[in-house]
Amino acid sequence: MKKLVVAMVLLSLASLLIAGGARSESPTTPSGPSDRNGGVLVFARSGDSVSLDPGRETDGESFYPATAIFDTLVEFKPGTTEVQPALAESWDVSADGLTYTFNLRSGVTFHDGTPFNADAVKFTFERMFIETHPAAAFGPYKYWGYMDMSNIVESIDVVSGLQVRFNLKKPEAPFVANLAMDFAAIVSPTAVIAKGADFAFEPIGTGPFKFVQWIKDDNIIVEKNTNYWRRPAYLDRIIFKVIPDATARYLALQKGEVDIIDFPSIQDLADMQTRSGIKLINQEGLNVGYLAFNNDREPFGNKLVRQALNYAVNKQEIIDAVYGQAGTAAKNPIPPGMWSYNDDVEDYPYDPAQARALLAEAGYPNGFTTTIWAMPVVRPYNPNGRKVAEILQANFAAVGVQAEIVSYEWGTYLDKTDTGEHDMALLGWTGDNGDPDNFLNVLLSIPAATPPAGNIAFWRNEEFNDLIQQAKEEPDQARRTALYEEAQVIFKEEAPWITLAHSLVYSAMRDEVMDFVLYPTGKRVFYDVWLNE
Repeated sequence: MKKLVVAMVLLSLASLLIAGGARSESPTTPSGPSDRNGGVLVFARSGDSVSLDPGRETDGESFYPATAIFDTLVEFKPGTTEVQPALAESWDVSADGLTYTFNLRSGVTFHDGTPFNADAVKFTFERMFIETHPAAAFGPYKYWGYMDMSNIVESIDVVSGLQVRFNLKKPEAPFVANLAMDFAAIVSPTAVIAKGADFAFEPIGTGPFKFVQWIKDDNIIVEKNTNYWRRPAYLDRIIFKVIPDATARYLALQKGEVDIIDFPSIQDLADMQTRSGIKLINQEGLNVGYLAFNNDREPFGNKLVRQALNYAVNKQEIIDAVYGQAGTAAKNPIPPGMWSYNDDVEDYPYDPAQARALLAEAGYPNGFTTTIWAMPVVRPYNPNGRKVAEILQANFAAVGVQAEIVSYEWGTYLDKTDTGEHDMALLGWTGDNGDPDNFLNVLLSIPAATPPAGNIAFWRNEEFNDLIQQAKEEPDQARRTALYEEAQVIFKEEAPWITLAHSLVYSAMRDEVMDFVLYPTGKRVFYDVWLNE
């Protein structure tokens, strides 16, 4: 499978770098064809961003516009998880894998006219982990914490104006790939200090598009950066338009009011495939949708209860009703196309009688009362949070567990689950770098259970945690695979989640939209997109 191939390429690169002395060189910057039309592209999506500072956020809706506004030191080649240079032209790694030195591009400026340099890189990252940093208070910088980066990065040194060095506390196999993720986008120090907390809503980066306007729950507008260090983007403007209902998004596409729609309804796919003037693309999603049990709330600290509710769920009913042809039932916390996926793990079958028996053994023969939190937006790993919650509610009621459905506005939902206010919550993940660490460590490690938490199950298993920590420091992929496979066995036995589904990701667009590519990491990148009007 394509994801498996690119992931193996990425990890081979990571292993080579850890081995020492490796150096990556930048490809020649393309000039691009001159006959590709600009114009305004309207991208319709299901929900609004939480903020536009990618260091602060973790959700795709926030990253979509931020990816256009900011650059990273390294980036993924379009449609893959293979790393290539970006703001860093090249890098060197010490033999012990503890020092990464990045050689930066010259002549790059932020949208406010200030220069990009090593000081900007140092500022960007140090704000996330140095408590006395002048921008530390503008966080929290959630993703940094999710990935336990403070226990990886020791310090950052400015070697010269265009050279910066990261000193690590311990080897980190996916370190370079981590720096291609959105949270590692380089910000303008001048703008951050001047704007303070408002920077998250008036962002300044070095990217191919500049921020123009944000009308909350309506649209975000960005425009072409004519001074971009590569050739300028083809599009003059992008409007990120919020249309929560999938059917309404499709109607807007048919009327020509929008150019691309994100996450079309599964029920509309057949029509899109045959409708003149519209094209449909898809990509195997590097994702998983799940229901997390809050282990800090009773009765979910009891493994028997968690196992019982796994037995209570009819996953096929959820796939048929919500995902259709785009979904497959999930048994592991990583997707099946990812290296180290343990296919020998056996899922909990749908068995209400066994669920009732385990509840009785756990001390709940008559069930209990609880809540299910349902996501208010469409995500690639869950096309309809409310519908999934309703099916889960009915499944649980059949074994005596009465669950009220709760929901909030998207940003509030994320904040509240980050701090553990839920009993059970629907959420999911799209991998950001093609490495199992980005699922198992970010979503299930002990450090990630500290608010604001990536581990919203607040599950803390020492044996599991030791395995995944060993794996992320291990340069040999075969050994890493064995460690991750063992960790997945523990995960399944302990059942901190109900793993629900993996899905294909679809986007539909007018025929005139050219070179829009879906990334397995869930990115939406518009730099190469043009309109064939």
